[in-house]
Amino acid sequence: MSTNMLTSSARLPALLKQVFGYDAFRPLQREIMEASLANMDAVAILPTGAGKSLCYQLPALVRDGLTVVVSPLIALMKDQVDQLHAAGVEATALNSSLDDREARKRLNALDAGRIKLLFVAPERLVLPDFLRSLQRWRVDALAVDEAHCISEWGHDFRPEYRRLVSVREVLPGVPVLALTATATPRVRADIVTQLKLIDPSVFVASFNRPNLTYRVKAKEKASAQVVEFVRARPDSLDDAGIVYCQSRKGTESMAAALVAKGVAAAPYHAGLDPAMRARHQDAFLRDELRVMCATVAFGMGINKPNVRFVIHADLPKNIEGYYQETGRAGRDGLPAECLLLYSRGDVAKYVGFLAEMEDLDARRVARAQLDKMAAFADSARCRRVELLGYFGETWSDGRCDACDNCIDPRESFDATVDAQKLLSCVWRIAQKDGFGVGLQHVADVLAGADTEKIRRWSHDTLSTYGIGKDRPRAAWLSLGRQLLQSGHLVQSTGQFPTLEISELGFDALRSRAAVMLVKSVVTVDESELGSDGKSKRKGAVKAGAIECDEPLFERLRVVRKSLADARGVPPYVVFSDVALRHMARAYPASRDEFLSVPGIGERKYADFGGAFGDAITQWLESHARVEFASVDARARVKSAPARKAKEVDALNETTTQTLALFREGHSIDEITRVRALSTGTIEGHLIAAIESGESFSRDQFMSAQTAREIDDAFASDSSGGLRVIFDQLEGRVSYGLLRISLALEQVARR
Repeated sequence: MSTNMLTSSARLPALLKQVFGYDAFRPLQREIMEASLANMDAVAILPTGAGKSLCYQLPALVRDGLTVVVSPLIALMKDQVDQLHAAGVEATALNSSLDDREARKRLNALDAGRIKLLFVAPERLVLPDFLRSLQRWRVDALAVDEAHCISEWGHDFRPEYRRLVSVREVLPGVPVLALTATATPRVRADIVTQLKLIDPSVFVASFNRPNLTYRVKAKEKASAQVVEFVRARPDSLDDAGIVYCQSRKGTESMAAALVAKGVAAAPYHAGLDPAMRARHQDAFLRDELRVMCATVAFGMGINKPNVRFVIHADLPKNIEGYYQETGRAGRDGLPAECLLLYSRGDVAKYVGFLAEMEDLDARRVARAQLDKMAAFADSARCRRVELLGYFGETWSDGRCDACDNCIDPRESFDATVDAQKLLSCVWRIAQKDGFGVGLQHVADVLAGADTEKIRRWSHDTLSTYGIGKDRPRAAWLSLGRQLLQSGHLVQSTGQFPTLEISELGFDALRSRAAVMLVKSVVTVDESELGSDGKSKRKGAVKAGAIECDEPLFERLRVVRKSLADARGVPPYVVFSDVALRHMARAYPASRDEFLSVPGIGERKYADFGGAFGDAITQWLESHARVEFASVDARARVKSAPARKAKEVDALNETTTQTLALFREGHSIDEITRVRALSTGTIEGHLIAAIESGESFSRDQFMSAQTAREIDDAFASDSSGGLRVIFDQLEGRVSYGLLRISLALEQVARR
């Protein structure tokens, strides 16, 4: 390692804190940066939310020249440039959205050497004129984002990425860093080959996203199920989500169903007018739209960190796509939910589409990917185990306790008779022909299908032909997948995977030993689930949860939105939800206290610290500071010693108006409509009135049954805050009522 590289590497921690506001690197980040600074080619496979972008952004600050970043979408470029500008970094993008004057201005800045990071699409980068410009600028590094697009074995192959190798020819010796969140071992190897990377260092982080909860639920009436799921969650733009549908028509009907139930939603697909599509995306990024109903066209350009749920209303076509799309939830590390609605009808529909593909190799690859996706949905094993295993990673912690199969294991059943039929069919085919076949063909034989292969191989003469006519073909496919998972069958790994019977399977055939399997998702007993598909059992505290003063957090979100709108950027460009939750927990006042909050660097403190400091100071003038300790839920959210009523500042005019309406007997919902204010604001007024010494009883706000439920939830919880209590009550009690209940109890304790 050269002395210069050592010097550059030594500057990384200080810049990490100063510019980006973080005290420590995430796993593998520093190793990737040091490899790049040592002029080595590298491949970085990091899951969404693991900090891929920082791996080229931070080294760019210690390099003398320019770092060029290949990015596939204009929206993604703009988002990164906005965030870098907010952190005080000179960055720019060149793309087709710019007029001639703006493009010339940015090119002049590049010619003058003022830019540290340039974002550009692959199509522009490989143009001859642009390649000549690269030679004129001092390019010190090339980063290829979303590098899986270069591989035809990936889920999002883009031919223009294959031409990037020409950049290496005009920039000899410049290190290349290829980054992606989703790449199987085969795709990783293809990235190295197609980019002609020289002896690259390959970094593969864990694919585990501990803050995500995965659930698969039988698909019945998808729009009704989605509406029910969304309405059972906190009614807040902070609780935003994406609903993925496979068709354009599906996105529009899903958005209409949500809007009809009072949920701010809109569709997004490639068939929409570009201006309308841009408006919908912008509204979602700016926290003005709660749910985006989208096809996969709503993809890599979405960097919104506070997506709290992702729903697949239709079965994804492959696991890579599913993983990447669910990965858009909880990018900030806070808890998020991923729900997949599964039906065998979706599988059959896709199989019909695949039959129309003329490219037989592409059809075979797509069918294999679809089969693996269906097997994942059918699986009774831990979802985390299945996902990580697909990407070559072993989960060794047993139950993850954050998926449906771990939280609510499905009922087992005796599958002995049907298992013997399927195993016998595999055996009869191998005995007759001397070779194995795939699961699809075995299912055809059992179901008595009339296919070209069955006729050619005379499999309609087998004793097992048609012995499963009483069950749909899809049921045999599901059973076959379960027998693969249970070890009764094994599948070859060649170009055309075939089935073989394992020793366990032969034992089951010979001894007629009982074969116990788990019911498929599509037959799960819905009585075991809550209305939103969540477990009725009380689970552990969700990974990534940050307990904080929830009303203050909501207030800080308002401040953030105002500052973001003034700058014309999404709110998360100002500060992430993580930063706001830390503020609403620690109540920072001084410069040092603000700089200790994750995600606040010196430039962001200089630009925004004053506004948030003022907001926190004003909040504490009329609200008690909340303390957080690891005793029980009530102790952790109890107030510090409160002032007596006569010492509290008089209620302001707007709070007094709310109080007067409430005293007249109007409900919170009625006051919300009359005053055209949000429910949270009205609840905040009433909490302020309670804390000021106004006399209230709980029965003015809630029924005796609701009060008992709240008391029982607080009494039974020993590990979480209001969000955990809210989840335990399955959304039946709003955050506002929980906060009002706490305020009443705290006043009673004075």
